[in-house]
Amino acid sequence: MAGAAKLAYARALLKVSGEAFAGARVSGIDFTVIDRLADELKQVAATGVQLGLVIGGGNFLRGTTASQQGMDRVSADYMGKLATINNPLRLQDIHEKKGVDTRVMTAIRMEELAEPYIRRRAVRHLEKGRMVIFAGGTGNPYFSTDTAAVLRALEIEAQAILKATNVDGIYTADPKRDPKAQFIPQLTFQEAIVKGYAVMDANAFGLCKENKLPIVVFNINQPGATARVLAGERVGTTVQ
Repeated sequence: MAGAAKLAYARALLKVSGEAFAGARVSGIDFTVIDRLADELKQVAATGVQLGLVIGGGNFLRGTTASQQGMDRVSADYMGKLATINNPLRLQDIHEKKGVDTRVMTAIRMEELAEPYIRRRAVRHLEKGRMVIFAGGTGNPYFSTDTAAVLRALEIEAQAILKATNVDGIYTADPKRDPKAQFIPQLTFQEAIVKGYAVMDANAFGLCKENKLPIVVFNINQPGATARVLAGERVGTTVQ
């Protein structure tokens, strides 16, 4: 795996929100945004890193939102899981057109579209230099894609979770609303809990804390940011 020795994280998992795929749209897919992300990840693949991805489905449907509007929670969550399969299939298609070997593995079996998630097979794909996108969440209702990302990261023995956002990391307040908000370059898990910083949902964050899995929160819109994080540069906020 050429170049991997220079990496701070030789194997990592990148979590991208579904809303990021919508770009400036309210919902759906902004193909320009996905094309730009694919170019970014092509550069990452060239470094030799073993990278898994989990992509949310919030640009199509959120199970919690649908349940709040009166839908049965379990059915709503399963619809949300199906939404998390649309984005990976589109990204896979663009990746392969750009020469990035990619596999989509889903927790909800649908062999006509994607491989079923099997841990050992996923690890083998990574070892062969393929990018793996984990779709369908955990396959169960009541669990977010944040939790799915951490679960898959632990299963494949990733060295870090990379949480892609639209801001530069964690701030003392919302930087879009409070001009006095201060950027925080580094946090412990305990500090994040005590000060109430919403790094991830509680289940996902608890799994990271319990298993000492670092979280790097950074701005996915900065060109080259993902590769720089993996190389060990100080980008965004590190929680560990």
